Amino acid sequence: MTAAAGRADERLAQVGLVRRLLIRPELGAVVGAVVVFAFFASQSAVFRSPEGIANWLDPAATLGIMAVAIALLMIGGEFDLSAGVLTGTTGLILVTLATRYGLNVWLAMLVGLVVALGVGLLNGLIVTRTRLPSFIVTLGTFLMLQGVNLGVTKALTGTVQVSGLRRAEGYEGARAIFAGTVQIGGTPFRVAILWWLLVTAVATWVLMRSRAGNWIFAVGGNEQAARAVGVPAARTKIALFMTTAFAAWFVGSILALRYTSVQANIGIGQEFIYIIAAVIGGCLLTGGYGSAIGAAIGAVIFGMADKGIVFLGWDADWFKFFLGAMLLLATLANRLVRRYAEEVKH
Repeated sequence: MTAAAGRADERLAQVGLVRRLLIRPELGAVVGAVVVFAFFASQSAVFRSPEGIANWLDPAATLGIMAVAIALLMIGGEFDLSAGVLTGTTGLILVTLATRYGLNVWLAMLVGLVVALGVGLLNGLIVTRTRLPSFIVTLGTFLMLQGVNLGVTKALTGTVQVSGLRRAEGYEGARAIFAGTVQIGGTPFRVAILWWLLVTAVATWVLMRSRAGNWIFAVGGNEQAARAVGVPAARTKIALFMTTAFAAWFVGSILALRYTSVQANIGIGQEFIYIIAAVIGGCLLTGGYGSAIGAAIGAVIFGMADKGIVFLGWDADWFKFFLGAMLLLATLANRLVRRYAEEVKH
């Protein structure tokens, strides 16, 4: 056998199941989720009960919807620091239009969606046209939205809160679809969990089975090379920013319909939680690597830790320590997995 033939055979060789699993970006998140669940379940019977599971899947669902969208954007090589405050903006638009101006809840939600997509489009256009770092662009958007949320809410209500959505026309139907509950085995689970699973499934299909998924990985891995082979890099990134904005509208609407009131400062600081969940799930800060399933599992870890600490009666301040530790461990694990994946490819 010649050397050339040997090299050809090596390229055509099948990668074994174990190696395929080891190079999956969500591997670290899966291991982390198993460890976290085992720990809290061994310490608390409530945590592992159906009611407890429903309890910690609830925050995981709303976080997971946003984390999956942020993961897609991070795989594409960009960040969105305005995502958290945009959930508050869309929620405020919904409640304000429905309670103070008499709009049907569905129409108010549509207006919020248009505004959210406009913000995402603006972010994407500025990033792609000016080549400014998305970190800076979306930080500016974050500050502007924060100011608008507080200023407009105070001007209209004299306070930092808008409430009364329960009395608005169309509320009951919208709440049942987006913020209601479903009975599973006699235990009520938030319907947002089902939406989260659907969002994760669609995002995974897009990444793994569609041309758009190839484009996302390409622009995140090497934008110049992607452009050279005909990938519409600008359109792909703009679509990703609009996807993140859509997710922010979706989560903002869910929370507004659930609580029937919105604080002007809601969502501030959540953007870092979304990024942490995506990183725990296997996304690299440098782009071009990650998965939607991993981000969803990162959200599960967040939900388990958030409620598990409460079930054990610990001081809630330990949750921040846990998040920081998980971020560092996940980053190190991702680095090792990425290095191993590159060795396998070569």
